[in-house]
Parts: sequence; structure tokens; C-alpha cells
Amino acid sequence: MRDHAQRLQGLGTTIFAEMSALAVRTNSVNLGQGFPDTDGPDSLLEGAIAAIRAGANQYPPGRGIPALRQAIVDHQQRFYGLVYDPDTEVLVTTGATEAIAASLLAYVEPGDEVIALEPYYDSYAACIAMAGGHRVPVTLRAPDFRLDLDELRAAVTPKTKVLLINSPHNPTGTVLDDTELRGIAELAVDHDLLVITDEVYEHLIFDGLQHRPLTSYDGMAERTVSIGSAGKTFSVTGWKIGWVTGTPSVVTAVNTAKQFLTYVSGAPFQPAVAEALALGNEYFDDLRTTMQAKRDLLCDGLASLGFGVHRPQGTYFVTTDVRPLGYTDGVDFCRMLPEKTGVVAIPHQVFYDNVDAGRPLVRWAFCKKPEVLEEALARLTKL
Repeated sequence: MRDHAQRLQGLGTTIFAEMSALAVRTNSVNLGQGFPDTDGPDSLLEGAIAAIRAGANQYPPGRGIPALRQAIVDHQQRFYGLVYDPDTEVLVTTGATEAIAASLLAYVEPGDEVIALEPYYDSYAACIAMAGGHRVPVTLRAPDFRLDLDELRAAVTPKTKVLLINSPHNPTGTVLDDTELRGIAELAVDHDLLVITDEVYEHLIFDGLQHRPLTSYDGMAERTVSIGSAGKTFSVTGWKIGWVTGTPSVVTAVNTAKQFLTYVSGAPFQPAVAEALALGNEYFDDLRTTMQAKRDLLCDGLASLGFGVHRPQGTYFVTTDVRPLGYTDGVDFCRMLPEKTGVVAIPHQVFYDNVDAGRPLVRWAFCKKPEVLEEALARLTKL
């Protein structure tokens, strides 16, 4: 049997699968993989059940059901003042992961360079590789994890085709500010670059900060693939309902690739998500307030145990430095942790090309019930 394609080299079992299996085997509290342990709002769940019973169980329209596309348009107008045509400028995808894959497949030719902010979600590396592109990291460095615009500018070459931007940023929790976003926009316009923006944590931003869509900056509307998702906002990560918004030509290009990946998916979930996107501001405010309280609970607890804690501005992950506890390697630490304490976390370095920058860092998910976080902290005292 021949070996698999060279472009897939190094893309074996993900760290999430490894650590989740370890969590099950050791009966650990799993603060590794980022999924909530409570379901979304009852109205959302009942909407999906009603849709199944009403017969929404066959292929939906290729670009998504009209009600969901309109709801996405209304959401973008309501929160950001952005105006889209639901028929030509919106595409429903199988989660943001497929949206990222389809966008890269649509625009990246073999040999093209894709600049991504490091550390990056592991599917970025895989999707760039599958598109035949070359990954170029720009590192967000501890302790503040801010974007160095000079480093970003220096990374651009004649081969650069795409900037892959994630804000709020997983795993660091950085929310790019106006200066950083303006710098990205100016660079993209000056070098005629496409920008793919992963904005799935848009409603999980803390301390009064605001999400600013990159497409709203001058010159960006025609060159931005904006990606959103229901999974994080409504605690239904297993539904895999995401979307792309952009110009008609952008959406058509992404759909050209997307239609040959899953074709369509999530028929009964789409009407339920459409209704959820129209929930009142109290839902979104409560989501943010509740998650910020969980962030503070875990951050304060980890700090009291001696970890170096980098309190995130967004997402539902906190990054810690394990060196104050006498450890130097996050992978070794995370593989030791379940057996010693009954807690699972994720090492940062798997998200880096520049491995040394992430070696002492570990990511913890705080999208869990407060009592689960408290139990994890109690177990961690064994360290």
C-alpha cells in the first residue's frame, strides 16, 4: 500500500482526540476540548424537534434555507450595521470548519502562501495543506498576545495570497483592536490580498470590549470572506451550522468548493438557528456575563495554584504558563496531568510552527458548569 499524500504529513490524530480519550480512560474532568456541558436555549432545541416532526429531514437548498440566510443578514445588520443580500451574499456551511476549508480550497493555488496568526486552530494547518498552500505563521507572543503589525508586514511576499485572521482568537483569547484591524486592512488593500476571517466567538467577548468585523473597514468588503457559526453562540457545537458572508463573487467561489464537500447538511437545525439568531439582546448579554464569570472563576483558581495566567479578552479558553510550577513542556505536562490529578487540558505547542513559543503554555476551557470548574480546581491541588 502506498503512503498517503505528502501534504497530509504530520496531520494525524488531533490532540483533542488524544486528550479526550485520555479523559475518558482516567475519568478526568475534561477542560481540554472546547464544548459546553450545557445545551443551548430551550426554544432552540424545541425548534429543531419541531422541524424534524414537520418533515425538514431531506436536502435543504444548497446555500441554506431562506429563513436562515435572512436571519444571518438580519444579525449582521443588527449587531454591526452590515448589509447583505440573503440570496447572493450568504452561504450556510457545515460549521465554520467547512467554511474555512471551502474558502481556502476556493482561493489557494498550490504554492500560494497563507499567513495565519499563530497559535492557530489545528484545522487551519490541515486545510491550508489540503489546498496545496504554504503556511506562514505570524506569532502572537506571551504575555499579551498582541499582533505585531511590523512582523505581519514582513511576512508578506509576492507569493502571499490569503490572510487568515481569527478574532476573538483561539486559543489566546485576544480580541484584535482597531489599530490592529486597521493595519490588517491597509496591508490587504496595498497588496491585493484576500482575507478570511474566523469570527465564531463574536458574542463571547468580555470586559466591555466589542467585536469589529474586518469587512467593515475601508476597502475590505470586496476582499473579505467572513465566517460565523451557531455552535459557540448557542452551545450547540455538535449541530455544525456555520455561514459565510461576502460579495456575490466571494460567496459563489466558496460555494463552488463547499458543494463538493458536504453538499448540504443540518436540515432541521437550520430553521432552529434562524429563530435563535433573532433572540433578544438579553440572551446575548446573559451569555457574555455568564461566561465572563466562569472565566474569572477558573483564572482566579489557576492563579491561586501558582500558574502564570493570561486572562483572555474573549473565547472560552484561558492560557497558562506552567513554568512557575516547575514544568517546562506543555505536552509532557498535559499527558501527566490526568493520571496525577484527574484533569485534562490542551498543550499550546500543537498550535504552533514556532514550537518554542508555545512550549510552556497550556489551554483550559471554561465553558463548563461552575461546579465542574470548582471540581477541576480542587483536583489540581494535587500538583
